[in-house]
Amino acid sequence: MGLGAAPLLPRTGDDPPVTIPRVPGREAAERELSKPMYHENDPSLLHRALNAFWNWVDDLFSAAAGATPGGGFGLLVIVLAVVALGAALWWRLGTPHRTPASAPLLFDDRPRNAAEHRAAAEAHAAQGHWTQAVQERMRAIVRALEERALLDPRPGRTADEAAAEAGRTLPAHTRRLRSAAHEFDDVTYGGRTADQPAYRRLTELDRDLERAKPNLTSTPHTTASSSSQGAAE
Repeated sequence: MGLGAAPLLPRTGDDPPVTIPRVPGREAAERELSKPMYHENDPSLLHRALNAFWNWVDDLFSAAAGATPGGGFGLLVIVLAVVALGAALWWRLGTPHRTPASAPLLFDDRPRNAAEHRAAAEAHAAQGHWTQAVQERMRAIVRALEERALLDPRPGRTADEAAAEAGRTLPAHTRRLRSAAHEFDDVTYGGRTADQPAYRRLTELDRDLERAKPNLTSTPHTTASSSSQGAAE
């Protein structure tokens, strides 16, 4: 026999087992287990995320129940109390509204006279719609003052501006005019709900203003005329 590779001898039962180094063996196992056939029944990513979330919620409540006097029952009582408090605040304060960046306008794009606004206010009041009734009564007050030439007709006027301007010619009613304007702003843009007493106050103010005598000496026109007269003299 010539020189060359040694012949392969058959293995017997007494031969030591063939071993594979650790790192190549681990890599081979990972390659094998990464085949799709081994992952056909694995849960989806969404399913795994939901399971992780609910496990976190369960751990959170378990920890809270352990720290709460009375355990799980005590935690349930606290949760119900918080929910009841939130419902009470929502019912009392109403749905929150974003505060407008600019002052709200008093009138919309539908011009109506004072009588029409009063009729609309009474119709809303008859149905118990106090918020709408307050709004229409405030519009009737301002429109009536414009019709009496105590206010200059101005579509872009706000309720606060109307109250301030009317207070100069009707100084005895300045405080009530400002309160009426605040009532209008609160129910229209502040998320508040009007009630019957609020509507009654505006109705009484409307009637009192109809009988009120204006102080024309404090109007801007009169002041301007007096200044011109003094300058001429």
